Amino acid sequence: MDRCDRAARNGRVSAFRTDRWKEAMEIKLPMTDRVQGCMFRWIGLVCLVLLCATGALADRNYSQRVFFDNSLSPNSYYYSSGTISYPSHLRLVDGKVPVETEEFISGPNALQLEWTSAPGGGWVAALQLYQWRNRKIFFPGSTLSFWVYTDKGFSPAALPRVALQDINSGFTAPLSIAKYVKDVRGKRWTHIEVPLVDFQTVSVSAFDPHRVVKMVFTQGEADNQPHTMYLDDIAFEGTGAAQKNQKVDAVSDVRAEGFERHVDISWREKEDPAVVQYVVFRSINHAPYKQIGIQRPGVGRYMDFLNNPHITASYKVAARTAGLRMSALSGPATASTHPMTDDQLLTMVQEASFRYYWEGDEPHSGMTRENLPGNDDIVATGASGFGVMALIVGVDRGFITRQQGVERLLKITKFLATADRYHGAWPHFLDGRTGKRLPVFDMFDNGADLVETSFMAEGLLAARQYFKGNSPEEKELYKRITQLWEGIEWNWFLVPTTKDALYWHWSPEYSWYIHNRLTGWNEVMITYLLGTASPTHGAPPGIFYTGFAGEGIKSPYVNGKFYYGIQLPVGGGTGGPLFFTDYSFMGFDPRGIHDKYTDYYVQNRAQARINHAYCIANPNHFAGYGADDWGLTAVDGPDGYVAYEPTASLDDGTMAPTGAISAFPYTPQASMMALKHFYRDLGERTWGIYGFRDAFNLQKNWTSGIYMGLNQAPMVVMIENYRTGLVWKNFMANPEIGIMLKRIGFQPDSVKTNKENHR
Repeated sequence: MDRCDRAARNGRVSAFRTDRWKEAMEIKLPMTDRVQGCMFRWIGLVCLVLLCATGALADRNYSQRVFFDNSLSPNSYYYSSGTISYPSHLRLVDGKVPVETEEFISGPNALQLEWTSAPGGGWVAALQLYQWRNRKIFFPGSTLSFWVYTDKGFSPAALPRVALQDINSGFTAPLSIAKYVKDVRGKRWTHIEVPLVDFQTVSVSAFDPHRVVKMVFTQGEADNQPHTMYLDDIAFEGTGAAQKNQKVDAVSDVRAEGFERHVDISWREKEDPAVVQYVVFRSINHAPYKQIGIQRPGVGRYMDFLNNPHITASYKVAARTAGLRMSALSGPATASTHPMTDDQLLTMVQEASFRYYWEGDEPHSGMTRENLPGNDDIVATGASGFGVMALIVGVDRGFITRQQGVERLLKITKFLATADRYHGAWPHFLDGRTGKRLPVFDMFDNGADLVETSFMAEGLLAARQYFKGNSPEEKELYKRITQLWEGIEWNWFLVPTTKDALYWHWSPEYSWYIHNRLTGWNEVMITYLLGTASPTHGAPPGIFYTGFAGEGIKSPYVNGKFYYGIQLPVGGGTGGPLFFTDYSFMGFDPRGIHDKYTDYYVQNRAQARINHAYCIANPNHFAGYGADDWGLTAVDGPDGYVAYEPTASLDDGTMAPTGAISAFPYTPQASMMALKHFYRDLGERTWGIYGFRDAFNLQKNWTSGIYMGLNQAPMVVMIENYRTGLVWKNFMANPEIGIMLKRIGFQPDSVKTNKENHR
């Protein structure tokens, strides 16, 4: 199965792969990088402990309630569309619903409907649900709830009608919402609630009100008058007014930390089902506090991008119910932005990305969720292995203590020891509460995933060496990791007939149904390296060449061609997505050694440089591309998964920061240019609570609403490998790795390659 077929099959990143409200808004209330960080690190550690104590509620309460609260894209909402039938009018921006930034319920923006409903005409504004990866489409509420605001009051009859559509294309007739509103006054927010039972099915299949994916606003009374209305906080609520309006406690332990262009605000949460949002207020230069944004429960953190390296701001946070009843504001927390050196910027990126794994973990297992926001229970084996390597960096950089790191790893290894395994290999996805397999992609992908298992083993082996201390806890951790590692039966996954390659999947019910031979150049090199290194169930040494390199079969492994004046030793075409240079090389150090084909540091550097050169050339003429905007790799884009790479056919203008940032060991100057551009120039479009967002597309005015476990860790780890070689050193220090190198036939380079002579 080639990578495009696999991508189509499993959709993963892989090579194959009110008045009351107005009153609330009017409240007025009174060295070196590492050394500087350590001066106040204990404060951060206390904050992290408090955050983790909330249990990381993640997205369930959010995704089963909220249809729309904010647009990440400026000017217009990406997940919208509109049509106009003359002589009516509807204002659109690039065919989409405009975004309003001055008036809102859930800051920092709302949607704007600006229309004229004329006799004989019509207009439609459709809002699509943002269906992020593994989002379960289920709204248990019985009422459609939303808020509207207008500068000038008008008759409720002029309000748009509303129709709904479910995930299976069942839909309703447009419903007049006039009867649910007494009046629409100017200069205030009006709450509208519509019982879902009032929507009538008009499709062949029955409309399911709990699985809505589209909300359509269409022309109401044709009064031929211009109207402007802001729309915000669209949600599906229950009918219990008591919970919506019950008193909620104030937020405590609010902290703020300033960086170059942004401030991180964090707070301690209390588990209260009445709380549906946390509202963040800001004051600059002692001005009245104003709302700047919201955060869903279970996160406990907000990022305020000020885009100014010389500003001091104070923040307060309040909890809020679905009925907009707010708690008292918290005490203030103040921070200042300040210019940062290159080293400080690198640490900033590492720490922010690290939080994905430390604060966003699944609380029962300590494992990594596939994406945030995402399904609360799904944990990913490979992303968790990457998270283990990020944990090593987090300890070494002082983001957490060594004891905290050990405790987290003991939790993870305990979970892995009791989770479902098949011939020692874990499934791709597990239930973080039970350890049971979760066949997320399809019914056949329900057993062992050797590639994901190898990513986990890569992380565990690096951790085994780093935490090789004399304390009882570290000795126990060493023992556990060794048992897990030695229990993987790599030789079981040999192609049953020829024994010349490894298979990706095996299922206890469907055996080798997913007939996926692992052959490179791609991300599976680490699978062959570890399979050869295993002291208990190893694959034969020659399998690296017959399997990964594809010797003996028609294989595009050897390249040798020049692209943009850069020779690429191996791999098909221009090399593929940049994650080929990350996943296997977060632990495995390619510097100074080569096999019969190439020095893989030279290979990875060439692939990164070709990717960079392609983005400078920009043959498709996409917005933004250039020397400081590059890094094509596999990611969920505006229209789903694409293994983006530097070819015109696999490039739609979507850029993933992890591509360029994780290439730091190979292209430090170009990677630093990209880091500064993504952070300083694109700002909040690309930077959030866990660092750089997963992807963005300036051509389509789209920004990803998620972070992914497979993409945040490479930035943490590969930056560290560039800076100190930390993870490389620890992984390579395992005695099994040295033996593996000899078995495969790796040889020292005549001139040692390193980051200094490849700048």
